[in-house]
Amino acid sequence: MKVVIVGGVAGGASAAARLRRLDEKADIIIFERTGFVSYANCGLPYYIGGVIEDEGDLTLQTPQSFKERFNIDVRIKQEVIYVDRAAKLVRVRDLESGREYSESYDKLILSPGARPFVPSLEGVNSSKIFTLRTVEDTLAIRRAATRGARCAVVIGGGFIGVETAENLKEAGLEVYLIQRGDHILPPIDGDMASILHAHMSKKGVRLILNGDVQGFKEEGSRLKVLLKGEDAISCDMAVMAVGVVPETPLAAEAGLETGVKGSIVVNERMQTSDPDIYAVSIVNAVTGKKAVISLAGPANKQGRIAADNIVGGDRKYKGSPASSVIKIFDMTAAFVGLNEASATAAGISYDKIIISPASHASYYPGGRTMTIKALFSREDNRILGAQIVGYDGVDKRLDVIATAMQAGLKITELADLDLAYAPPYASAKDPVNMLGFVAQNIIEGKVKQFFFEDIATLPENAIRLDTRTAKEYSNGHAQGFDTNIPLDELRSALGKLDASRPVYVMCQTGLRSYIACRILSQNGFECYNFAGGYRFYSAVKSGEAFERCSTDCGK
Repeated sequence: MKVVIVGGVAGGASAAARLRRLDEKADIIIFERTGFVSYANCGLPYYIGGVIEDEGDLTLQTPQSFKERFNIDVRIKQEVIYVDRAAKLVRVRDLESGREYSESYDKLILSPGARPFVPSLEGVNSSKIFTLRTVEDTLAIRRAATRGARCAVVIGGGFIGVETAENLKEAGLEVYLIQRGDHILPPIDGDMASILHAHMSKKGVRLILNGDVQGFKEEGSRLKVLLKGEDAISCDMAVMAVGVVPETPLAAEAGLETGVKGSIVVNERMQTSDPDIYAVSIVNAVTGKKAVISLAGPANKQGRIAADNIVGGDRKYKGSPASSVIKIFDMTAAFVGLNEASATAAGISYDKIIISPASHASYYPGGRTMTIKALFSREDNRILGAQIVGYDGVDKRLDVIATAMQAGLKITELADLDLAYAPPYASAKDPVNMLGFVAQNIIEGKVKQFFFEDIATLPENAIRLDTRTAKEYSNGHAQGFDTNIPLDELRSALGKLDASRPVYVMCQTGLRSYIACRILSQNGFECYNFAGGYRFYSAVKSGEAFERCSTDCGK
């Protein structure tokens, strides 16, 4: 059997290695149009910042090592330009010599990945503007960043944009990050992103939200980034990171069925509309619909499944909830499943929980607060998604929630998980357990919630109560929350409150206000607890506006 693989990074390299382990006699050829194979896409930004020092560490395999260990023929700088399905041939162009030739196949795997989207803007072809997808790209950006550049503009606040901005800053440059929307990292919600906005600003990244780049103009050795309604930013280099699109023209020209954003349509066995051609393509595990999810984990798994099925297996891909994690300086953000926007777009009725627990036992030194937001279905209480922002332990909690989602657990069943506990690592009631406890209280009617977006429309006769200490309250409180009764004084002060008026309660993290609501509700008050606490309120409120910069930087 002869298997040809187009694309030698995550999915393609994984499929090739798995094929060899399953079939020692198969003839396996990988065509990769860049000069590197099996390279670490996700590590590319960290070479720019010097975290990864050795260029060789970016590649997991080389054509030589693939040949020596797996007896696989890897051909770099070779681009497959045409697929003849009837003849079972691919047409290949050698990018160094320009020579073209054909190669036959019995089975074909398409794993070309995605390419950076570059909008058609004036001056976008400047040599001072870069994209980041390949090893060659990261080498070029690092050269520019370390050879006299003092200022860089990163356009786009997704994964690549945020990581690139961080690493350019770590490399010593003055950095602007321009995001067209109102918050970075679109897979999370704006309220959670506001915590990250403040952190990036604190670390010196000049964040411009709702920024609309109109074009670029070179002026001598400088590059001007032209913004709609704003003064231009003068810099030494720019990185376009506004998103990616599936690299699927080859499949479309071959007549294979395509779907969302031109992605290749496959069945659960990773077969395309041609049963002898396999591809890497995603189904959203939460909605069950086709999706474009550019993550290395799903790509590797799909490559493995394709390989198993090519040699006669019956392995099926169940979809991806898009579990993701990102380092932002010394903070961590992680997310899985749906956010509020995607749940609404999918027509799913949901409720949400926002808590602010500590990363480990409060009495053990070094604990840091994290913020967790979880969505669950009002119809059947299944977990729809989660977002976590914090420091230590964020990835651990996200992985537990992602596992629970794939296992089909209800949000309330998180309360029952028996998770590892020792004071340096967690609390006896782990933050994931706390999500389950809060969900139980909400579903059973023991607590009613209100959120940041509700504050502006609270009833005129509402009592707005802050249950923190007088010192905490004096250091800052939410607008309109003019009544301050510390929790431990609440029982003796009930007579000061009008039981005919609804009470909206806030504390620092949501715990004391919950206890206050239990006291009040059992004494005849209609009570609502603010999700996330004043800490979360303050972050969202302060994160609503960021610097609109109009200056020459790097001078």
